[in-house]
Amino acid sequence: MPSLSKRIFIVIIVVAVFGIGLFFFLNSRPVEPIPEEGLPVHTIIGNSVEGRAIEAFTFGNGDTHILFVGGIHGGYEWNSVLLAYTFMNYLETRPELIPASLTISVIPSANPDGLYKVIGKEGEFIFGDVQTDTPKEPGRFNANEVDLNRNFDCKWKPESMWRGNVVSAGTEAFSEPETRAIRDYVLEKKPKAVIFWHSQASAVYASECEDGILPETIDIMNAYSTASGYQAVDSFDAYEITGDAEGWLASIEIPAITVELSTHERIEWEKNLAGIKALFEFFSIQ
Repeated sequence: MPSLSKRIFIVIIVVAVFGIGLFFFLNSRPVEPIPEEGLPVHTIIGNSVEGRAIEAFTFGNGDTHILFVGGIHGGYEWNSVLLAYTFMNYLETRPELIPASLTISVIPSANPDGLYKVIGKEGEFIFGDVQTDTPKEPGRFNANEVDLNRNFDCKWKPESMWRGNVVSAGTEAFSEPETRAIRDYVLEKKPKAVIFWHSQASAVYASECEDGILPETIDIMNAYSTASGYQAVDSFDAYEITGDAEGWLASIEIPAITVELSTHERIEWEKNLAGIKALFEFFSIQ
C-alpha cells in the first residue's frame, strides 16, 4: 500500500487534472451572450453581395418570437431602416414595454448595399452623385441589381414586376446572399409572425402564396391597421408580384404583413408605435 504522502500526492494530481479538464470544457462550450438589461443580443446573420453585415437585434426572452424587418429595398426606402432603428432605441430605453411572453427581433437593414448607395460613407443622403437603379429610385436593388423582394420562393420567376417595370428576380429563388440570410434566420428561429416595413403606400397588406391568406395574418393585419390608422388591404392586385418574402412566409405557414409608410421620408413613429403595441397585446394573450 502506498504511503500517506504518496496517496496525497496522487489525489492532488487527480484533482489538478480534473480541474484543468473542467476549465477547458467549460470554456470550449458555446455560451449565449447575456446582454445588459435593456440591451439587445446582436447577431450577424449573413453578409450582402459587397460584404456588408446583415444584423439582427433581439430583445426579451419569451416563448413567442416576433420578427420585424426593415430596408429590404435599401436606400429607396431608407425611412423603413430609420424606423427600425428608432424602434430599437425605444426598446432599449423601455424594456418593460415587451411582454414577458414575447421575444422581439429586428433586422433593421435587409439590403445594406442598396442603403449604402444612398447614405454613402459619411452617412449623408447623396441622391445626386451615386449610381442609381433608375433615375429617381436609388438603392432599391442589391449590388447584383436584383429586387430582393422578388427573390424568395413563392411563385418565383426570373423576371418580375414593380410599378409596371420589369425587374430582375435573380437566377433562382434565394440566389442572393441577403435573401438566404433572412431565409436561414427564419427557419432557425421560427418566428410566430414577421412584419416588414416598406414605403410609400400608406397601408397594411396581408401575405399569401399558393394556398391563400393564413387566418392569423388577417388578425395581425387588422390589429396593426386599426391601431396605426393605415388602411388594411387583404390582397395587392395592382400588378402581379412573384417571389416576395411575405408570400414565401405564408407558404411555410408563418403569418406576415407588409406595413407601408405614407412617404419615403417620414417614419410616422407614433402611428407605427401604436401598431407595434397592438401586436404586442395581440400576441401576449395568445
